[in-house]
Amino acid sequence: MATYQVLKTEGRAKRAHMETVHGPIETPVFMNVGTVAAIKGAVSTQDLHEIGTQVQLSNTYHLHVRPGDEIVKQLGGLHKFMVWDRPILTDSGGFQVFSLASLRKIKEEGVTFASHVDGRKIFMGPEESMQIQSNLASTIAMAFDECPPALAERSYVEQSVERTTRWLARCKEKMDELNAREDTINRSQLLFGINQGAILPDIRRAHAQQIAQMDLDGYAVGGLAVGETHEQMYEILEETVPFLPQDKPTYLMGVGTPANILEAVDRGVDFFDCVYPSRNGRHGHLYTNTGKINLFNKKYELDERPIEEGCGCPACHGGYSRAYIRHLLKAKEMLGMRLCVLHNLYFYNHLMEEIRGALDEGRFAAFKKEKLESFSSTAS
Repeated sequence: MATYQVLKTEGRAKRAHMETVHGPIETPVFMNVGTVAAIKGAVSTQDLHEIGTQVQLSNTYHLHVRPGDEIVKQLGGLHKFMVWDRPILTDSGGFQVFSLASLRKIKEEGVTFASHVDGRKIFMGPEESMQIQSNLASTIAMAFDECPPALAERSYVEQSVERTTRWLARCKEKMDELNAREDTINRSQLLFGINQGAILPDIRRAHAQQIAQMDLDGYAVGGLAVGETHEQMYEILEETVPFLPQDKPTYLMGVGTPANILEAVDRGVDFFDCVYPSRNGRHGHLYTNTGKINLFNKKYELDERPIEEGCGCPACHGGYSRAYIRHLLKAKEMLGMRLCVLHNLYFYNHLMEEIRGALDEGRFAAFKKEKLESFSSTAS
């Protein structure tokens, strides 16, 4: 079992420390997304150490399809496979399965769908997802759930959430069984349940209360950032998070922008993940403390400044100029993409460090206000 200890609170915002079998996690934390056991953009695990990454996130569905979770298990588990010695969270594959809408068929047992790689039929349900994640031997496994569209009909959402609850009970039972086996690589694997309910506050609240009774290792809010407005997302967090256990970590899945993160921390969330920093970086869109910049803009052609003055990332600290990185991107040189991804991931990890510092010192409200104002100014 992991230990999770809330060190400080400010309003609903939490500053906590978590101990896991693969080391500590200081929260609020941003988990860097390495879908197929690698961060897109030629980023190594040594790089991840250098830019302050605490937790790496990988994807159950993608690793099941390629190279195969059995192969990862034979090679000693995901940590050994990708040479990473800190915590890893694996998401259950539920979101990917449900995003393959045209290729899937949902039943009570689970979901049958076609692989995006070779079209072969795959069946995944709660037990299969837990078995795959156990083979991967991640630190934290996510429960297998259905992610209904944010704007789905109430009747559909009600049925979907009830099924997700039944699936969660099956995930817990299977995880307990797997963790008791001699041949399981990580017998201390943790299980986080997922709250669903689209943007219907009463369903969200009821589901949060229901799963809170199941004594899981942590709780996620899923099914947001999938079509609703930022305001609707914040409202759902306000309605839902207070009904999840405050002595367990709360994870907002797939979110988001730096402003989203500040707003969600303020509403009691302490785990985040998002593809934005790496995806935007690969396209030359860079985060700075005064807003985003697009290096493809011609105005950076002769710009000798770093991406951001005073930034400690390998690109800025290494002395690379905006002009040079722009040239690399335009020439489609891998180094350009790599430097941009490293900068953005450093920016996110450093932002979390600043958030933790502000919470430690009891000045998060002022810090949040100042940051949001600076993000909305125009970067030069």
